[in-house]
Amino acid sequence: MKLPESFYQRNDVVAISRELLGKYLFTDIDGVITGGYIVETEAYNGIVDKAAHSYGDRLTPRTRTMYMLGGIAYVYLCYGIHEMFNVVVSGEGEPRAVLIRAIQPTVGVDIIQFRRKMKEVKPTITMGPGSIAQALGISRKINGISLQSDTLWIEDRGMVIPDENIAAVPRVGVAYAKEDALLPYRFYIKGNIYVSKPNK
Repeated sequence: MKLPESFYQRNDVVAISRELLGKYLFTDIDGVITGGYIVETEAYNGIVDKAAHSYGDRLTPRTRTMYMLGGIAYVYLCYGIHEMFNVVVSGEGEPRAVLIRAIQPTVGVDIIQFRRKMKEVKPTITMGPGSIAQALGISRKINGISLQSDTLWIEDRGMVIPDENIAAVPRVGVAYAKEDALLPYRFYIKGNIYVSKPNK
C-alpha cells in the first residue's frame, strides 16, 4: 500500500526520515518496475538547517520544489554528475526534505544491474544517493512528481525496524554546515551491507 499523503505532510522531518527505513521505494520507468526497501536516509530541516538547500529561506529555481506541499519528489543534480532523490515533507512553504541514501534492491534487480553497468550484484549497486537514482531510473525529468503517482512511489509492506537496529549519526559531506553538520540526522539500518560508508 502506498504511503498516504498525510505521512509526508507532517512537520517532523527527523521522525519521517527515521520512519522511512524499511519502506519500499519503487519506480515504473517505461513499463519496468524496479525497487527495494530503504536502508539509509538523511533529514534536512528547512530554513533553520545550515545543511539544507533551503537554509535561510533560499527560494531559487532549484529549491522551489522543496517549498511545495509534502509528498512529492525533489530531484537535483549534485556536482554536475549525480542525480539525487529526496522526499519533500511538511506543509506548503515549509521546505523540508529527506534524502534517500541507500536501498536494498528486491525488484527488477537485473534491470538495476543493467542501469548500473555492473556485471554482478554488489552492495555498491544501490549504495549512495547517486547510485539509487541511476539504478531506479530517477532523473530531474520527474522532479516534482507526486509520490502517489504510478511512476515513483513508496509503500509500507509492514516491515518494522526495532529502535536498537537503527543508527542515528551525523550526515555525510556537509562540513560546510558547521555545528549543524554534527546533528544526528542520518539514519540507517545497522549491519545492512547496502548502507553507505561510514557505517560503523
